[in-house]
Amino acid sequence: MSIHRLRPLVPFVLLASLQCGAAAAAAAGYGGGAEGFCSAEPSSECSGGQPLYWKVTHPTLAPAHLQDLPGFTRSVFKRDHALITPESHVFSPFPDWINTLGAYLISPAIGAHFTMYLANMQDGSKSALPPKDVERLVFVLQGSISLTVGTGTTHSLLVDSYAYLPANTKHSMISDEPTTLVIFERRYSAIEDSHPDLIVGSTDKQPLLETPGEVFQLRKLLPTSLSYDFNIHIMDFQPGEYLNVKEVHYNQHGLLILEGQGIYRLGESWYPVQAGDTIWMAPFVPQWYAALGKTRTRYLLYKDVNRNPLI
Repeated sequence: MSIHRLRPLVPFVLLASLQCGAAAAAAAGYGGGAEGFCSAEPSSECSGGQPLYWKVTHPTLAPAHLQDLPGFTRSVFKRDHALITPESHVFSPFPDWINTLGAYLISPAIGAHFTMYLANMQDGSKSALPPKDVERLVFVLQGSISLTVGTGTTHSLLVDSYAYLPANTKHSMISDEPTTLVIFERRYSAIEDSHPDLIVGSTDKQPLLETPGEVFQLRKLLPTSLSYDFNIHIMDFQPGEYLNVKEVHYNQHGLLILEGQGIYRLGESWYPVQAGDTIWMAPFVPQWYAALGKTRTRYLLYKDVNRNPLI
């Protein structure tokens, strides 16, 4: 399959957008150097040497790097989409959780039918249960947790591991080290004679799936059967690759960029994005992505599936 590359007009638009981001970084005293945007020359900082998904919790433009730009943020909220960037995260103690700070990134208040949030756990942290009839998917970004289900079955989840907990499943998560989780929750949409199962897995154990007409690599973390009313996709793009189709569909999305950088087009807006950024996409918002830089882009994408939108 031939690799799609950016058309001649697109780099001009992308360059203009990236210049804005570079200007902000320079104004913040953050241009170049070991921690800046990946330059044209490969470097150990850009190609490796840090734990997997390290940039999610240590983004190129983090709050500390913007202290000389009070009020600056790349976050944007519009009727049909939102970009939520790390410098605007607000962490606070989670109700009923022990020793855990959380930041809600997406919630029904924004127009979504699900929640997506970060949970920062420490040694001795413990989770609480979601509300009644609410399902939960947990993905480990940093550290590790011990997940206990029911009366005693325990699973160890490391970085890049995940667990899907069907609604009303008794469970708890305990951490004995600094740990960051991204968690998705939604009220389960039940259908007759279909019941989802508990699933514990890791991204690297999931098979690559066919993507007709596209070049990105795709993995799905949950089964595609009718029992499941959402799925989580892991999508990989090499530098220069892009979505061949500008998608418009009824599904909602919640997206977290795990690695890399690029340009996301939402509606008629173009956004430079990087690891650590979150995007909410409402139904039918036009969407398109192109990967830039020297390393792959990997993002995690929530998508509602298998349900009639009239119900």
